[in-house]
Amino acid sequence: MKLKYQLVKESNFQVLHIQGDLIGDEVGPKLVEVVTDAVNDKVNNFVVDLKDVRYISSSGIGVLITMLTKMRNAGGEVYLTSPSEHVKKLLIITKLNNIFTVYDSIEDAKIQLG
Repeated sequence: MKLKYQLVKESNFQVLHIQGDLIGDEVGPKLVEVVTDAVNDKVNNFVVDLKDVRYISSSGIGVLITMLTKMRNAGGEVYLTSPSEHVKKLLIITKLNNIFTVYDSIEDAKIQLG
């Protein structure tokens, strides 16, 4: 399934809604560019909504890590929300659940980020 994404700007963070398979194809660099733009706009908190992601490849994991690295190098943070059971298992197996803060829903993230 081809990846689609939508960026929503909230008051003190941005939310990137991803839909489809995150496989790091031609859309991967565009997602990294979205984070680069956020860094340039002085956004410190960036939320990636994984609710509609059913599969993440190793390249897709690389995209998430690149996004996190860019944001942390600028003093910000990337949060993941709403992973499916399959994606949750992947995050645990790869130990990315120890690197990323993962929330069960966007609402939970909004509460924590104010």
